[in-house]
Amino acid sequence: MKTIKDLIQEHPFFHDLSPEQTDLVAGCGSNTHFPAGTVIVKEGEPADYFYIIRQGKVTIEIDGQSRGTLYIQTIEAGEVLGWSWLIPPHHWKFTARATEETVATALDGKCLRKKCEEDPVLGYALLKKFATVLASRLEATRVQLLDVYGK
Repeated sequence: MKTIKDLIQEHPFFHDLSPEQTDLVAGCGSNTHFPAGTVIVKEGEPADYFYIIRQGKVTIEIDGQSRGTLYIQTIEAGEVLGWSWLIPPHHWKFTARATEETVATALDGKCLRKKCEEDPVLGYALLKKFATVLASRLEATRVQLLDVYGK
């Protein structure tokens, strides 16, 4: 059985962290499981965690008002779910739902924010990593908007 530290060390998202930084991140982690159909995060609610998806699929959706639910992106094994934990006011900007049984490593955002405040080098390293996640989500949203409004 692998520890949270093992899982983090093996994940490409965290590869360039030092052993000390890996320990700090792992100290905020836990294993979690979501049955198919489970809403993992809900738009507008507090963003207290982010997730490393280890198995399964998760859709990112937004409320399209009169157009109904808009499906922005599907997150699969190996990918990161969530950036809202890092940016005030720390509320989810989307809803995420497990579309099949999903296993993930949950990382406590409050715990990590505290550690990032105490260790600015760790904070900057994580900020750079999550900037790429945020850019990816924005690009997926742009493509979705082109599809919705392009016709």
